[in-house]
Amino acid sequence: MEQIPMVDLKGQYLRIKDEIDGAIQDVLDSTEFVKGGAVNRFQQHFEAYLGVKHVIPVGNGTDALQIALMALDLKPGDEVITPTFTFIATAEVVALLGLTPVVVDVDPDTFCLSAEAVERAITPRTKAIVPVHLFGQNADMEAILSLAEKHHLFVVEDACQSIGSEYHFSDGKVKRSGCMGHIGCTSFFPSKNLGCYGDGGALFTDDDEIAQTAKCIANHGMTVRYHHDRIGVNSRLDSIQAAILDVKLNHMEEYIDHRQAAARFYDEALADIPQIILPKKNPHSTHSYHQYTIQVPAEKRDDLQQYLKVNGIFSMIYYPIPLHLQKAYRDDRYRPGDFPVAEHLSKVVLSLPMHTELKHEVLAYISRKIHEFFECV
Repeated sequence: MEQIPMVDLKGQYLRIKDEIDGAIQDVLDSTEFVKGGAVNRFQQHFEAYLGVKHVIPVGNGTDALQIALMALDLKPGDEVITPTFTFIATAEVVALLGLTPVVVDVDPDTFCLSAEAVERAITPRTKAIVPVHLFGQNADMEAILSLAEKHHLFVVEDACQSIGSEYHFSDGKVKRSGCMGHIGCTSFFPSKNLGCYGDGGALFTDDDEIAQTAKCIANHGMTVRYHHDRIGVNSRLDSIQAAILDVKLNHMEEYIDHRQAAARFYDEALADIPQIILPKKNPHSTHSYHQYTIQVPAEKRDDLQQYLKVNGIFSMIYYPIPLHLQKAYRDDRYRPGDFPVAEHLSKVVLSLPMHTELKHEVLAYISRKIHEFFECV
């Protein structure tokens, strides 16, 4: 068995090589390398896919989060609630803007932001909530949106790992991930469910005013060329990346089907190992499986990861240190033990290979090696 990576970008590319190569060649022929037709086409197609009025393509997912918060005209010291169990970018942009990150614990089953924890953290200074739809499924958005409405808060969804999943509300309404709050953000990093071949990102909204402000901010604060109405940044999706994304968007549902099929295989193959906990699903959300993350007893997690590595299987720990224990974000308000769910998860989670090209024989090999490990310990 060859080395088994976390993501097989080469295999995915080879399967759609002619489409990708043709799209890149079209951009080269047009010489519209920045903005232009390819970006406009992808933007329109992504708006249709998400079911939103406005998509603003930007340079990466972190830029999308920063621009989203800038578009809300928050002031230094305003508090923004976000989970402590997430990638650093979520709190990073809050801190960079002089806002105050307020971290809270996550749900032990979905690993997503806990609505109960959010409610306990709201103060008169709270202005926004940033739920992170971790690993491919949505947070409890009905409860979070209800809290936001009650306390007049903005909701900026971090959908960088969950594009393609859906949330089902109790009234029967169904919304795409990232399309429920005031603004949604995503990353097009190559390993994402919808990934380009470099950096890229987007924010999206149904609010006309927010969309216009975000577009202005992303373009140096300009609405008319060389007339700068506000402090902005320079963040844009280049045409080659947009062309690649436009091709891959046509395969998005197929990609999600493949990931879900791989997850079902893991679910069945690993169900009889009592020492591990398989991923649990939010009953109100579909799951696009950006990651398939099991829980392993803390004293065995690193040994299992090493055993898999020796057998040619890559795995990853997302995330080994919660935000409140990171050196850059240490705060007198928080102590070790304050967020027990996140701190426990950081010691036990292990993400297995998950991508669109996983074959049954590869999944069977991975599962067999996990069984072998637990039979020997």
